[in-house]
Amino acid sequence: MTNQSTQLIVGMKDKTLFVGQEKNLKKRCQWCGTDALYMAYHDEEWGVPVHDDRRLFEFLILEGAQAGLSWLTILKKRENYRKAFHDFDCEHIARYTEEDITRLLSDSGIVRNRLKIESAIKNARGVLAIQEEYGSLDAYLWRYVDGIPKQNSWRSMAELPATTAVSDMMSKDLKKRGFNFVGATICYAFMQAIGMVNDHATDCFRYWEIRKLKIPNKAIDGDKR
Repeated sequence: MTNQSTQLIVGMKDKTLFVGQEKNLKKRCQWCGTDALYMAYHDEEWGVPVHDDRRLFEFLILEGAQAGLSWLTILKKRENYRKAFHDFDCEHIARYTEEDITRLLSDSGIVRNRLKIESAIKNARGVLAIQEEYGSLDAYLWRYVDGIPKQNSWRSMAELPATTAVSDMMSKDLKKRGFNFVGATICYAFMQAIGMVNDHATDCFRYWEIRKLKIPNKAIDGDKR
């Protein structure tokens, strides 16, 4: 029996190992490293267009919470954030009181920073105002790119910008509306996460998969949630 045949049989007997090995051989953006949670986020979420208001708010809050920390740290705390912040229900969070702030400050499962916690509450109230004005947070955000994800063609991480003219505009407007932890750098990271831009490296297996996605923008189609 040849070595090739032996390898094939091993792969058939242990599909988990075989598939796992195949997955790990895929070319990815360098920033996700080899951590399983990080790779799953890169492979399944990063750069996929998001149009659900609750998920958009979740990403906005988590990106703000990341300030000064690594994104992997936030990913590991994500489920705790969902539990602590009532699954990112803006209406619920907007009604938080000092008692809720005290509860959150004692929750070791999240980043216990008073300014970040207070900004989440303030930003929830800001989102409600945006929904009243634009019909949805989705409609407000995606108008910055006319409802169409910007397809970039970066060959390496070194080429990725920290901010762009669009993230600058978004940041200024959100700050004017009373939002906190929405600097231009945070806004651009937010845009990358929710698929407003495709910043996967061109040699990453996800680059063309993301580019080929056909996800209708409900905000542009006139569905004002």
